[in-house]
Amino acid sequence: MSAEGTPDPGAPGRARHGGTAPPRRRTPPRTAREAARGPPVWTAAGIVALGGTGAGHLYFKLNGDIDSVDIDQALGTDRPEKADDGSEDILVLGSDTRSGGNGELGGGTDDGTARSDTAVIVHVHEGHRRAAVDSVPRDTVVDRPECTDTEGATHPAATGVTFNSASSTGGAACAVKTVESLTDLRMDHYLEVDFSGSQELVDELGGVQVTTTEDIEDPESHLELKAGTHRLSGAQALGLVRTRHGVGDGSDLGRIQLQQAFLKALLRQVGEVGVLTGPEKRYDLADTATRTVTTDSGLGSVNSLMSFAGGLKDISPARTQTVTMPVRYDPADANRVLLDKDEARLVLDALRNDEPIPAAAAEGTAAGQAGDVVSTS
Repeated sequence: MSAEGTPDPGAPGRARHGGTAPPRRRTPPRTAREAARGPPVWTAAGIVALGGTGAGHLYFKLNGDIDSVDIDQALGTDRPEKADDGSEDILVLGSDTRSGGNGELGGGTDDGTARSDTAVIVHVHEGHRRAAVDSVPRDTVVDRPECTDTEGATHPAATGVTFNSASSTGGAACAVKTVESLTDLRMDHYLEVDFSGSQELVDELGGVQVTTTEDIEDPESHLELKAGTHRLSGAQALGLVRTRHGVGDGSDLGRIQLQQAFLKALLRQVGEVGVLTGPEKRYDLADTATRTVTTDSGLGSVNSLMSFAGGLKDISPARTQTVTMPVRYDPADANRVLLDKDEARLVLDALRNDEPIPAAAAEGTAAGQAGDVVSTS
């Protein structure tokens, strides 16, 4: 689990204690709902970049159908201080809601809840020319703080729960509160996208090109790819970032590594939109973006979202550092992970000080063993 752009400090999957990779974890049978959890968050990151493609003001202003939530009001003033160095931190969530068309894509039933089954902290460095993407594993055991949701309901604190329970308990506001409690970083903005939005945007882009270094076959995510270069459709892309069987150690950490590789491919594809497509295509992309994203109220207008996204146009895949929050497998439950506090401190200190994440932040932590399966070169 090494930060991209820095030397790999050790073999993927090396346990923190003992120096050898853990055996492939035995995963109990899962329901269709569990098998479908995933990754639309990577499309949300791509949506952020659309403002710099040439779609810009003309097309974003044509569609104001943006859902937003007032997180600042729900959380009040008991929060970390805002950074004063020009950097920004954005919490981006992939929702597993089964409402609307998402039930067909994700499986399972609509029970009225949505969990943050994929979550990343996007740190935009001062000057908005570089970014760091820090994935937070959904099964990380955390102490969830008391929080108030955007409807005004208060939810009590809970200890020893999984990170992804925060959003199902109290929605976006509780997810943000939990991340801020875990990291002591102020989240300046919030973005969320679901299954159907993820698939639709990739299809509008004309697919996303990746290269796989080995065959991937996962019946549960309906994905079958031979080793080689592929232009993934929306359905295939959704399958790739959901898959966990047949690659790596079968854990969610391996899936995160696939998602990080796909994110860079997606950003590269989005960056080509302004050069390679005409006005009608760019309008379709902008229309899809504004219909499928949920934001905090600070980004809840066409103009504010356009301005924010346009400010990120200089951040290319080569200037995007990816890392997973350092964790180790929970000895009491192989399907849970615990924060590796020493290495996590290196990551969080780097973000707090607006510095690159050091390679030492990956030393000895659980990885997932899928870091080399997908290449975007």
